[in-house]
Amino acid sequence: MNLEELNAIAHSERLAQAQKRHHLHVCVGTACQALNSEQIAKALQAALKQRGLQQDAAVKCVGCPGLCSLGPLVEVISKEDSAGPRSLLYQFVKTEDADEIVAHLGGEPVKRLETPLDQPFFTRQLKIVLENCGKVDPERIEDYIAVGGYQALMKVLTEMTPQQVIDEITRSGLRGRGGAGFPTGLKWGTVAKADPNRYPTNVPEGIQSRKFVICNGDEGDPGAFMDRSVMEGDPHRVLEGMAIAGYAVGANYGFIYVRAEYPLAVKRLRTAIRQAQRAGLLGSNIGGTPFSFNVEIRLGAGAFVCGEETALIASIEGGRGLPRPRPPFPAEFGLWGCPTLINNVETLANVPPIILKGADWFASIGTEKSKGTKVFALTGQVKHTGLIEVPMGITLREIVFDIGGGMPEGKSFKAVQTGGPSGGCIPAEFLDMPVDYESLAKVGSIMGSGGMIVMDDSTDMVEVARFFMEFCMDESCGKCIPCRAGTVQIHRLLTKIQQGRATERDLQTLEELCDLVKHTSLCGLGQSAPNPVISTLKYFREEYLAKIKREPSVSANGKRVEEHG
Repeated sequence: MNLEELNAIAHSERLAQAQKRHHLHVCVGTACQALNSEQIAKALQAALKQRGLQQDAAVKCVGCPGLCSLGPLVEVISKEDSAGPRSLLYQFVKTEDADEIVAHLGGEPVKRLETPLDQPFFTRQLKIVLENCGKVDPERIEDYIAVGGYQALMKVLTEMTPQQVIDEITRSGLRGRGGAGFPTGLKWGTVAKADPNRYPTNVPEGIQSRKFVICNGDEGDPGAFMDRSVMEGDPHRVLEGMAIAGYAVGANYGFIYVRAEYPLAVKRLRTAIRQAQRAGLLGSNIGGTPFSFNVEIRLGAGAFVCGEETALIASIEGGRGLPRPRPPFPAEFGLWGCPTLINNVETLANVPPIILKGADWFASIGTEKSKGTKVFALTGQVKHTGLIEVPMGITLREIVFDIGGGMPEGKSFKAVQTGGPSGGCIPAEFLDMPVDYESLAKVGSIMGSGGMIVMDDSTDMVEVARFFMEFCMDESCGKCIPCRAGTVQIHRLLTKIQQGRATERDLQTLEELCDLVKHTSLCGLGQSAPNPVISTLKYFREEYLAKIKREPSVSANGKRVEEHG
C-alpha cells in the first residue's frame, strides 16, 4: 500500500462514518468487558434494528476511555444541525438500558445514566498516547487509518532518512516511559550505530535481520494497566511506532513481549498484525519502498523480572527470564547477540504523533527536562479511578483532587505511591510538587511505568511496605544473593515489626539491609525493591516506632537503666 492508497482508504472510511447521524461508542476494554459491555453493544444494535435506525446510527466497540470506576461506559456522539456534534457519556450501563438509550437518540439524555464530559477528570487531561482510545475500533485497521493512522510511517519512508528520524525523536525530548526515563533518541542513535557483526550471533533461520526492535509490554506492577489499555484500545499505534523505530535503527524484525495474563491485548495485537500485513503496512517493501519490517508476539509467563530488558531478551530467546550483568548493553549485544532496541508500549505510541506534528510541538509540552505527557493508572482510595494522561509538570494535588476527585467522604489524604513496587510513598507535604522524573527522584520515588496508588488516612504504611516487599520477594529470580536473600530478610523484619515483636535494633538492621540490597543487587528489581520501605521509613517513621518494643537504655558501665515516664 502506498500513500495514495492509504489516503483513499482514510477518505472512504471518514465518508462512510459521516453518513451516520449517531455513533454509540461502547467500551470493550478488560474492565468493562468484565461487566458485560459486549452484551451491551449487542443489545444496542438490536434496539437500533428494532426501531429501524440502522441507517441513521452505528454501534462501535472501542478501547478504554479512562473513567474505569463508572463503567460500563457508553458515549453517544450525535450530529447537531447548527452547533456541531454533541457528546453524552452514560455510566453504569446495563443491557436493559439499551432500548432507553436508543429511544433518546437526538433528544433529551437519559438523566439517570448521564455523567458530565466537562468534569475535571476529562478536561484536565492532555491526550497524546490515549487520543484514539475510546474513539477507534481496535479491531478495524480502516478506523485507525481514518484518524491518520500509518501516515507517520509513510512520511518517514518517503520523506526522511533514518538519521533524520532519530534527530526528530532526539529534539522532541522524549524519554523512555517504562521506568528510568532514558532519552529515547540517544538509545535509538546507539542502536543505529552499533555494529551487528561485533559479537557472535545465533539468529534463528528464517529471520532476515541482524538488528531488532522489542516492544516491552510486560507490565507487572500491582495496580498498573497503562500499557494493557493502549494495546487493547489502539494496537495499530504501537505497531506503527515499532515500524518507524525499525526504519530508524536499521532493524527489519520486531517482537512484542506481552504477559499471557493479557489475553484481550494479545488477541487485538494479533488481529492488528494480520490486518497490517494484508494491507502491506507490515512485511516486505512497505509502501513500495525497500524497507521491510515484520512483527511477532512473544508471551511471557508473568515473571515480574522479565520487565528488565536483559531478562526479557532471555525469555524471548526461549530461556529462563534471568538478568545478566551490563555492559554490554542490549543496544550493542541484545537478542541473539544482535544490537537490540527495547522501548515500552507508551514510548513507542508517542512516536507517530511526534513525526506528524514535529519535535518542537512535543517539546513544548511538559517541563525543561521531562517533555510530553505521562499515562498513569490512577487507583486506590480516590473517587475517580481509571486511566489518565497528563502533561509532565502537573502537580500531585491536581491529579489526586481535581482529576481523581479527592478522597471518599470522611477520609483525608495520606500518601500516594508511584512507580509500583520500585517506587516510593509520597506524603501530603509534597502534594504541590510537579510530577516529572527529577522531582519524583528527589523525594525517593520514581515515575516507573505509571502506576499511581492513592492512600487515605486509614492506611497502615508499614503494611504497605510489607506488601510491596512480599511482592518483590516472590518475584525475585534468585540469581543474585542480595536480592534473593535480602528481600526475604527485609520481609521477615517488616513482619516482625507489624506483629509488635521487633526492637529498635531490628529497625536499624532493616535500614542497613535496605541499603545493602539497593546497592549490591544485579538488576533493577533488587536495586529498587527497598524503595517503598526506605520512603515509608523516611516519611512515616512514627508508625514504625509505634509498633516496636523500646529497649531499655544502657549506662556507661553496661547496666540497664529503666526508663521512667
